Amino acid sequence: MIQGGDPTGTGKGGTSIWGKKFNDEIRESLKHNARGILAMANSGPNTNGSQFFITYAKQPHLNGLYTVFGKVIHGFEVLDLMEKTQTGAGDRPLAEIRLNRVTIHANPLAG
Repeated sequence: MIQGGDPTGTGKGGTSIWGKKFNDEIRESLKHNARGILAMANSGPNTNGSQFFITYAKQPHLNGLYTVFGKVIHGFEVLDLMEKTQTGAGDRPLAEIRLNRVTIHANPLAG
């Protein structure tokens, strides 16, 4: 998986759009069951801030622990490139990875 959303670059993350941590929104029907699942990263229950991750493969051990909020439906070639990026200490990419454009569909989790 790849994790992002840390404007501080420290690994501690930033604030949410509400200016504080927010509670988990775990739904039994939303699972880490495929490549390209987007979910909130956290440091424990109800500690969501700005960080998120995208799965490279199924991660069933994460179910019930992290809020799933979307999935990649187009652009898997970009996810492939991110996965192939060389990493160094702490498994951080050696080159900056930046998502310059994202399209949000009304309900990518439906169906």
